[in-house]
Amino acid sequence: MDISGRLLISQTSDGVQVPRKKPPPSFEDLLSELETLVETMEEGELSLEESLKSFERGIELTRNCQQVLKDAEQKVQILVGKDKGAEPEPFQGNG
Repeated sequence: MDISGRLLISQTSDGVQVPRKKPPPSFEDLLSELETLVETMEEGELSLEESLKSFERGIELTRNCQQVLKDAEQKVQILVGKDKGAEPEPFQGNG
């Protein structure tokens, strides 16, 4: 759905309209939701059932965050591996 709440539609090459998949949430969005969830659970006001659902969601968010970080680490390793002879250089700022 877009901001106005309308369902986003894509058209396939044969003219069939299908709902568009929404982009995956960013690492920052996942982490923010996880932090909010932890704060809510730490307040101790949730029922046992709500706590278990929140815990399950927290595990899911944690795994998603770990996957995003793993993917980022792999990208860095690929980029670093492209120029194996490169040596790190000290940063020299403008200030």
